[in-house]
Amino acid sequence: MTTPLGEVLDSRRTAEFHRAARALLKEPLLLAHGPDADVYRLVRQYAAELRDWFDRNTGWSLRVDAEAARLRKTPGTLADATHPAREASRAGAPFTRRRYVLLCLALAALERGEAQIALGRLAEQVVLDAADPHLTAAGIEFTLERRDERLDLAAVVRLLLRHGVLRRVAGDEDAYVSGTGDVLYDVQRRVLAGLLAARHGPSTIIADGFEERLARLTAESALDSDELRFRAIRQKLTRRLLDDPVLYYDELTDEELAYLSRQRAFLTARVGELTGLVAEVRAEGIAMVDPQDDLTDVRMPEQGTHGHVTLLLAEHLAAAGGEVSREELEHRVRELAVEHGGFWSKSAKQPGAEGELVEQALAKLTALALVTRTPTGVAPLPALARYSVGDTVVVEPDRSTPRTPRTPRVSRVSRVSQRKAPQP
Repeated sequence: MTTPLGEVLDSRRTAEFHRAARALLKEPLLLAHGPDADVYRLVRQYAAELRDWFDRNTGWSLRVDAEAARLRKTPGTLADATHPAREASRAGAPFTRRRYVLLCLALAALERGEAQIALGRLAEQVVLDAADPHLTAAGIEFTLERRDERLDLAAVVRLLLRHGVLRRVAGDEDAYVSGTGDVLYDVQRRVLAGLLAARHGPSTIIADGFEERLARLTAESALDSDELRFRAIRQKLTRRLLDDPVLYYDELTDEELAYLSRQRAFLTARVGELTGLVAEVRAEGIAMVDPQDDLTDVRMPEQGTHGHVTLLLAEHLAAAGGEVSREELEHRVRELAVEHGGFWSKSAKQPGAEGELVEQALAKLTALALVTRTPTGVAPLPALARYSVGDTVVVEPDRSTPRTPRTPRVSRVSRVSQRKAPQP
């Protein structure tokens, strides 16, 4: 029996719509040219339906033009500091405070500039703007005469290249850093104009503290009716289900928890219809897990030495049943190096490497809402139980692949990954 053509077309349309939605959630800025061109075309094809869904369910706006598709995401919670901007390199080092300031200054200079700009000229504008008395009073100073400052500016520029704000015409950032050359860029003004995701213009915000400024920058309109308040709660919960690896009930207000208790099936079904994510409901909260294992940029489990160490420490923390000190974790890594060192990279077995290994593991586990840092150590969160030894997960090195010995094997664990969705 053949499937009717109408059903085939409907199935294809649904699959394309899901792919477009997932692409926007994974990368909220998609360029019309380059590696994202195919999914950009899908987003443009289904722009009306996507715009309507995101507006009603999350309050996020979607702008699609000839250059790019921009989903203006705002997180469900403003307190998450686990997802920094990162270098556009293999190391992917997180941005520091200085790089964030340089990024803002560079964007301001590009907004005022011409259609083309040289990196040296951009640096001059940044230095001039950094002389603002308010920045000086905050302890921010740039001369870009030191190599480390030029490296920071180069990292900012490479981030803008990756997001399509700039296109390199000639030259190389390494030459600028070493002082032997310059770089010329085309400025993509339409992409630049859509980069900011905020409900209010930053220049209109009058507040002193960072947290107060951030709250006002993302503040909703006045919620002066029950209908508007319930809509705001629904949108916030949906944003967290889409964006956060786990939605814990104890993080919600009484009003939010009451609404979620009544509307849980509806909210999770709506998210599933858009993305294909599957709700995993537990006594402590909800995780929307991904059977396709690609709607994330923080993977767990993950191959390689760092992935293996992270899994083994997750197992250790899950079994601990309470807070564990940083010293105990480093001691545990030294023990694991003796047991599994034959499958780890050479650098991971060097004396003193345990500190960096523990830090990288904790950064990932924290970003996935599996543990929380405390003043004296680390405490496991309920979702970490999925990585405990026994009926849930067993972690061991894969001895069947001796030429790639750093690849761990995970048995008896769901192949859906713990998610952490990208933020804008």
